[in-house]
Amino acid sequence: MAIFTDTALELTKDSRPAPKHSERRGGENEFEDYDTTLLENRLSVGDFEKIQSAFECKRKLKPTKAIEARKSSAMSPGWQTGVYCAFVQSLMNVHWKMKIARSSEPKRTICMSRDEFMQRMTETIGWGTKEEYGELFDKVDVARDGFINWDKLTSFILLSLYEKDERTKAMVVPQWNDLEFLPGKHKDTIQKVIFLKSSSRYLTISKEGLLGLWGENLKLQETLPITSDATKLKHLWVTSLVSLENVNKIAVAFTTKEICFYDLLSKEDFPCQYKVQGLKGAPICMDYWYHPLDANESVLSFGDITGKVQAIAFTAALISLFERPASDCEDEEATTTITWAELVSGSHKCCYVLQHALHHGAWVRQVTYNASLDAIISGTTAGTNSVVLAWREKSKKHLKMTSFNIAQGVHGFDYHSRLNLIATAGINNKVCLWNPYVVSKPVGELRGHSASVIAVQFFSERKQLFSFSRDKVLRLWDIHYQLSIQRIACPFPKSQDFRCLFHFDEAHGRLFISFNNQLALLTMKSEASKRVRSHAKAVTCVLYSSLSKQVISADVGSTVSFWMVDTGQKIKQFTGCHGNAEISTMALDANETRLLTGGTDGTVKVWDFNGHCHHTLNVRQDGAVDISQILVLKKTILVVGWERALTVFRPQNFNQFSIPSEEWKGGTKHHDDILCAAFSPPQTLATGSYDGEIILWNNSTENAYHVLHPDYQRQLNSKLDKEPQSLLGAEESCFTHPVAHQAPQNFDADTEGSNAVTRLCFLESRKHIATTEGATLVSCGGSGFVRFWDTYKKQLLAEFLAHGGTGSVIMSIDKLNKYLTTGATDGWLKIWNIEEYCLHSSKKKITQTPPLIRSWQPHEDRVSSVEICEAGGHVLVISSSADCSVCMTGLGDVPVLIFGQAKHWHIESCLAPPKGNMDLMKSECQEETTKVKSLSKEDPFADPSEHCLLSKESEDDITHSVRASEDINLLIPYKERNTYKKKADKLYCGESTHKAANAFRSLSIGALREVPEVNKPAFLLDPDKYFRRELEEEKPNVPARPLLSETLKAVFDEKNLFPKEILDRERKAKQLCEETSCEVKIKRNKKQL
Repeated sequence: MAIFTDTALELTKDSRPAPKHSERRGGENEFEDYDTTLLENRLSVGDFEKIQSAFECKRKLKPTKAIEARKSSAMSPGWQTGVYCAFVQSLMNVHWKMKIARSSEPKRTICMSRDEFMQRMTETIGWGTKEEYGELFDKVDVARDGFINWDKLTSFILLSLYEKDERTKAMVVPQWNDLEFLPGKHKDTIQKVIFLKSSSRYLTISKEGLLGLWGENLKLQETLPITSDATKLKHLWVTSLVSLENVNKIAVAFTTKEICFYDLLSKEDFPCQYKVQGLKGAPICMDYWYHPLDANESVLSFGDITGKVQAIAFTAALISLFERPASDCEDEEATTTITWAELVSGSHKCCYVLQHALHHGAWVRQVTYNASLDAIISGTTAGTNSVVLAWREKSKKHLKMTSFNIAQGVHGFDYHSRLNLIATAGINNKVCLWNPYVVSKPVGELRGHSASVIAVQFFSERKQLFSFSRDKVLRLWDIHYQLSIQRIACPFPKSQDFRCLFHFDEAHGRLFISFNNQLALLTMKSEASKRVRSHAKAVTCVLYSSLSKQVISADVGSTVSFWMVDTGQKIKQFTGCHGNAEISTMALDANETRLLTGGTDGTVKVWDFNGHCHHTLNVRQDGAVDISQILVLKKTILVVGWERALTVFRPQNFNQFSIPSEEWKGGTKHHDDILCAAFSPPQTLATGSYDGEIILWNNSTENAYHVLHPDYQRQLNSKLDKEPQSLLGAEESCFTHPVAHQAPQNFDADTEGSNAVTRLCFLESRKHIATTEGATLVSCGGSGFVRFWDTYKKQLLAEFLAHGGTGSVIMSIDKLNKYLTTGATDGWLKIWNIEEYCLHSSKKKITQTPPLIRSWQPHEDRVSSVEICEAGGHVLVISSSADCSVCMTGLGDVPVLIFGQAKHWHIESCLAPPKGNMDLMKSECQEETTKVKSLSKEDPFADPSEHCLLSKESEDDITHSVRASEDINLLIPYKERNTYKKKADKLYCGESTHKAANAFRSLSIGALREVPEVNKPAFLLDPDKYFRRELEEEKPNVPARPLLSETLKAVFDEKNLFPKEILDRERKAKQLCEETSCEVKIKRNKKQL
């Protein structure tokens, strides 16, 4: 992969009017049109306090709009990111303080005329001229009422600040990483680049018909040739490609005057499902749109070399794009051929055709259907009718059109719906901005390119515009000022005959530029400086304490912070816990009264919640080590994460401050760094390493007995076995794969860490069903895969790709094993429903993903830790990241809350479910609480002398909180990894339960109690008192109703049912019809004579 440095990437900013004030944030210049000569820009918060007091008189106080705006925008992140947010916030605080401090005597605001306003303001504020206050009055009094009040003044100030803040955002210049060329297999010109939202993959297609599939990490995953039956491959050209997202298909246009539709969900490699043939000209550009609320409505538009613009409007896309003959319905894989004449004639009832030929033979360079305009926009390189807007009026078949005449024509265009502007890429080196309803002249011209512009695209969020010219220069324009704010010269090789393609993926901040068969990428740098920060440095791990209802987070600066989960308020903070060494992992003891922190200085420290360190566990004495996880068990504390070894600390040594480590009896069995561990009562321990091995241990004997790996299984030799040679047969009999005995011989096979195990978690809640089949262990790690294992049968049951192309992932599972949360290096989190996933064993490995509940991106950098917990009846997902933030959200579509934000929250209001589901959620929470209690009861047959480590008050058999933290760079080999790594992984495993085989042992069954004698109730002893019938009161005689036959005056017919006017109208219509038919018969007879 060729990567160009900053010297190869020319990045300059054009000259522009220098602002009066500028602020630098994260390497970005924010230009502000902040004119200090204006009176409203010189007023301070104290001045506004004086102005408000001048507008008040004694009566009822009316809440101002500023106060209401503060209430409505308190949770809005936009008010926290603006340039003037501090001033606005201060102004709001003044209103609140004045409202609280003011006496209970009712007041109201008054109105002032222009002269009164000028006089009172100069007297009240004490500075400024009357002319300046008069100008301010005229700006506020837009309606020319002749008077203003406090509400009008504050509305004007807030609106002006909002507009300035929006302009400031538009002036922010994006920062880019170095230009990077993506290695591909295309041999001819790349014709199109598209992004598939459903699978988070990119598709590229070249002129020779080679389709490339790229992952989220922009690694080429697969290439597939797409051919046509009409001609051989060497005579075939692919001209365009579009994605039909609502029906999971792609459409490809060919020079053979046909469009083929391929199914993305088919088991085979993109079979052709439909083929539209017989077009009048070869289509060279296409576009597809579907209705976001009704996916059945969609439009496929395309333009050809004859100047025709055509569109196929589908009305039942989810059912079928086209009608299939009965013969094709039997074979679903067969290709259905549709002729263009059939579509034009209307023989297919599920679609209809729209077309026009206003371009008069000029090649249609670009076409699109825009829903906001409800029109088809097309452009050509002709000077007349360069851009055409065509729309269809109701109840009319033909299209109405309007056109823009642009000198020398255009190569492309783009439309911004919010700005209502069409930008055109002119051959005359100009970028023009057009109002769709004004065709006479453009509303703006952007000059600066020295060659013809070949592509334009709006940066919608920032209201900016990209333009790319033939001399390989990319410019970014500010639409408000119509100035170039950035210029990038792309270092493509010099060539006279070349074709460039430009595509900006705004959602991911990726800009693709192709030069013939080469594909280049510019990635926008993340603007993490604008985010709310929970810590000053990157956060490595996060915990949740259910006892104190607090979130605990730690960072690389050795700082531990405590947050209230109900409000997000920081209540305390410990600094310098490990000196200058970073905290890589944390854990809580069984009673959640002690906090264990592990640092890169090779120590594990035991803290109370007052910041006092009780013990220091010395893992190693010879320099820094990487502690990836602390596992707190009943009798021991296990620490893993360096040189393939486990370190153990035992409770009998906890009578002193500094505690040395002891030897693990099982020795070293891993061949690479241990990254994580998990425990399942009564004695099963699992450890995962960087090379993908998962070793199962007997925690009582501290001996390993089996190795799990995605590619092999292996039986381990125990120290207690007296006949080691007999294990050979057992080893071969335990293999799940035929090559099991050969795989362990090559331990360097996974040098890139694609199988690295970063998290392990036992599914404890499944043990109460006493089953010996189904998944009991979950692992995740390298390449974004999550795997489910059966530890009884030593078998891999399922694996699925949770995050494609993002490298290593981490995970967390709730206590009831219903939800699995995964986090990736790109800041994305996903929640999966695993309640019924892999409950039974199967012969074939399952690759289907569990149901996806939610997918969102709360972070802008790598997710370092994730935790699922329950608080206040809500299931919460807490995550930390290298972007210095700790976020919290729920399972549904609820907002993402950031610890450390200025406005505290109330968890009940922020994460409240819909009213209709409240009763259902309460019942589910009660059931879940009952299950947890029943699973955590103490074993009556356990040794009473055993006690919990770190606290003697624990009543649980064993509770372990696992917090692993190690940032694994999968792009470099293991041997080259630095010892002082960045730690950022964490695993949480809930309360442990007894092994399924001991389910009946845990039951406490005693003698049945005698049933006490039950006294008869009073209603059985004296039934007359309760069931005696009261004497019925005499009821008055009610005469019987007469029969219907006696009261019916006439036989029912329709004349009695309908009004006379309707019957007369119907009679006249019949007479007129009869007269007309008679006249027709008479005329027909005359003609025959």
